[in-house]
Order: sequence, then structure tokens, then C-alpha cells
Amino acid sequence: MTIQIIKTTPFNDQKPGTSGLRKSVKQFKKPDYLQNFVQAIFNTLENVPGSTLILGGDGRYFNREAIQIILRMAAAAGFGRVIVGQGGILSTPAASNLIRQYQALGGIILSASHNAGGPEGDFGIKFNGANGGPAPESMTEAMFAASKQLHEYRIVPIQPIPVDKLGVYSLSGMQVEVIDSVSAYLALMETLFDFDKISALLTSDHFKMRFDAMHAVTGPYGHRILEERLGAPIGTVIQGEPLADFGGGHPDPNQTHAHELMALLYARNSDIDFGAASDGDGDRNMILGKRFFVTPSDSLAVLAANARLIPGYRNGIAGIARSMPTSQAPDRVAAKLGIPCFETPTGWKFFGNLLDAGKITLCGEESFGTGSDHVREKDGLWAVLFWLNLLAEKQDSVENIVRSHWAEYGRNYYSRHDYESIDLKDANALVDALQAQLPTLAGQSFGSLTVSAADNFTYTDPVDASVSQNQGIRILFTDGSRIIFRLSGTGTQGATLRVYLEKYEADTSKHDEDVQKALGDLLAIVQKIAKIESFTGREAADVIT
Repeated sequence: MTIQIIKTTPFNDQKPGTSGLRKSVKQFKKPDYLQNFVQAIFNTLENVPGSTLILGGDGRYFNREAIQIILRMAAAAGFGRVIVGQGGILSTPAASNLIRQYQALGGIILSASHNAGGPEGDFGIKFNGANGGPAPESMTEAMFAASKQLHEYRIVPIQPIPVDKLGVYSLSGMQVEVIDSVSAYLALMETLFDFDKISALLTSDHFKMRFDAMHAVTGPYGHRILEERLGAPIGTVIQGEPLADFGGGHPDPNQTHAHELMALLYARNSDIDFGAASDGDGDRNMILGKRFFVTPSDSLAVLAANARLIPGYRNGIAGIARSMPTSQAPDRVAAKLGIPCFETPTGWKFFGNLLDAGKITLCGEESFGTGSDHVREKDGLWAVLFWLNLLAEKQDSVENIVRSHWAEYGRNYYSRHDYESIDLKDANALVDALQAQLPTLAGQSFGSLTVSAADNFTYTDPVDASVSQNQGIRILFTDGSRIIFRLSGTGTQGATLRVYLEKYEADTSKHDEDVQKALGDLLAIVQKIAKIESFTGREAADVIT
């Protein structure tokens, strides 16, 4: 085997965020940029010779070129086998499943998730470990350290692998297996859900649904599972063809970006009973009833409360985990079930230890991510199938199921306000000013609300005792209301300030207020404390969910 050793210069901006390294396509296409980071990954791994690697992505622009480069570098690194999704396509949860199924050393997933694609869009790369979950902070820190010391990378000569054709190929002595991207994932879903009951629902005359794949990775999964396997009418999956630029859209499943689906479900004469959408790499989900939006926090709480109705969770759940900014609705379910509920920093990797240790079964983030112990990633289509199974069991509407849940547990009014692409200097100045106020906020009153505590969230992992500091500024009130401020790690331009608002209401007669109106007093406090307009010039959020 001929290995080429290419001299290179380190880049100083290859520090992975919460979901790997995300940059513009233009940055990734710079000479040696992708190669350097891939080599940094390989340099941090142990036991590479002869091992198996899973490889795939969400089909966005530059996905195909990147896969050929990574295959050549994997061969040079000494991997024995690489399993690639057909066409270079693998949803993130499907990749997690394959890592576990094939007992691989890990997997490389090419995606910038819900970020826009195309030549002017974004690209991303992350490594998932042998448990199928995102690399822990210790590993991503090691990758960053390796990237700064890199002066050469190893690659074998060009030998294109026909990734569109199923089969087994050889690349400089390494086996490359191109597999069907959907089959293994479908088989896993069949072990968890009652496909017969879901099929009966989807083929009945009284139920219609739409699944919006947003021209992203879940299109093939939706067509195969919902329309072919479960028998939903052709046309149930909309925007189902994966496109390198996502059809010019933004593959983020929320009310703002999934506007076509929202229009279908909110039309005055809509006959669609259930709507759902997923994102670029298939790990997020949005759930809709007829003219009814389910917050991700409520979705997690409802699924946890009803888990025993689903075959894969009939024996009950061990515990629940949510990211700190996610509403406290799941906590109330856990308390009633008598199981633990863990509050973690944002980032799915923090759930990995809890899942591996058997401390939790279900977990979720407010950013439209929900999952369970079936893989080590959030899983958009899994959440959709869970809801369909629940609807088939209860023979009720999405709205009625959620309202019944509120009647039993109370409603957590909840919203996130995103201020996108803020100048990083301005964003840091705002956060620094907030941090400086924290020692003096406890005990202060703002109208009818009194601050009980204010801090910057620190998490101590209950499994390995690792500590993660500065995970988001929290302002907690005596009535249980919360305001959270956090800079997001998923964007590539400037900074995104996320402001989370939460207020609990037990009185069922007050469960029909407009969300933003119900949270108006908290938003007024945000403006008074954070002075967002003064620091950023922004009068209002860019996206409200």
C-alpha cells in the first residue's frame, strides 16, 4: 500500500463545538482544512489498526467529496473496514445505531445539522465513539490539541469508491462496504414500536398526516418507513428528496423554517391530523396536531408519561434527562413516576454517560431533540413513530393528549428567543455584564416576581464526576419561573444568543393564553437586566420558538 505523507500547516480554528466542527463550506474547501481535522481525529484514537469505522452524512454540499477524502485517509490510518451509507447518506441516529451494531471503533458523521447548506452554506464533521454517542469533551479537546500540532497528514492515492452502488470494495487493502442506509434503522424501529397498530392508523380513512423531510436526510427514511413499510399514502412525505442545498431552505424543524408544513396544519379547513418535520441530519423533530404546536419540552414529558403504552418501553423507564434550558415539564412526570430526572448542559454527549450507566431511558433538549437508550443520539423519526404509536393506542388527537397532560401535571409556558449572527465581541460583552450582576440578583423583585437564585450553571456528571462549568446563566424565581441566557455553539457566523423563558401554570382555566403574552413579564425582565438592544442593536429576536 502506497501512503502519501502530505506536509501541512496547522489551523487555529478547529476547536469542535457541542456537535463537532462546523464552518462554512468555503472554509472546509480550503486546501488541507478537512484533511487536517480528519488527521487530528485519527491521531487521538487508539486501536485503529484493523478496526471498523462508520461513515456517512446528511447529503449536503461537499458531502460526496469529503467522503472520498476520508476513505483515503482511513485506509492510510490502518482501518480494516469502513461502512458507508449508500450515496454517502446516513442520518445521525442511523449512524449511531450502526456503530453499536457493528461494534465499530466509532463513526464520522458529516453534517451541520439544521444549518443551511449549499456552496454558500455550512458544513460540519463530528466523531462519535464506540458507544454511538458524540465524542466527550475530553476527546474533542484532544482533537483540538492535535490539530494545533499537526504538520502532516497521511492519505492513499485517489481511487474513487462508487458509493451509489451497494457492494464491497477494496481501497489500498481496506474493505469499504456500501450499505443500504435505511434497512438497519428500520429493523431497530420495528423492535420498539407496534407497526401493525401504526399501519392501521395510517391506512384508515379518518387519519391523515404529513412528514416534512425538508429536502434533507430523512427523506429516504420517511419514504421507506412511513409510505412503504407502514402503508401511508404516497405524498405523506413532503420535500422528501435530499438536496445538497436543501432546496434553498433552512433544514430546521421549527415554526419559522418549516413554513410549508405549518401552513398545511394551520389552514382554516385543514384535514391533516398530524404533522411532523425533521432536520438536516435527522436527529431533530417538530410535532404538530391540527392547528396545535407541541413544544419539545412537552413532547418529552408526554412521551415519558405514556411510555408504558409503547412495546419497547412497556417495562417502564429508568429515568429522564433534559438539558438545563429545557422546560421543567419532564421533571413533574419523573416525580410522579418516582424515577430520577437529571439536568445536564446542552449537548447530547452529556446524556451518553447516563444512558450507558442505565440511569435514564428517555432524554431530550428544547432545541427539538428527543431520544432514548435505543441509540446514543437524538432521533427525529423515532420521536415521530413514538407519537404515531401513542395516537394509535389512545385513538385521540394530539391536542387532546397534550391538554389532558396539562390537566394532570400543569402547563409550563415556554419559549426561546434567538438573536442570530450577533458580533461575537458584543455577545461576550452582554454575557460578561450579566455575569457581573449575578451576585446581586437574589432577593430582588421585578413586579410580582422575586429572584430566588442566579448563577452560571455548573454540571457534575454523576457517572464519572467530570465537571462542566459556565453552561448558561440562570435567573430563577420563587414561583418556579426561569430565565436562561446562553450563547449557542452550533452557528458558524458570529454568535447566537438564546434566551429561554419559562413559567408554570397549574390552573387549567389559564392554559389557553397566548404563549408570548403569558411570558410577557419575564420578557420585560430580560430587557431590563440584559439590555440586549443596547449591546447588540437588536430590537427583537430573529427567531421565536
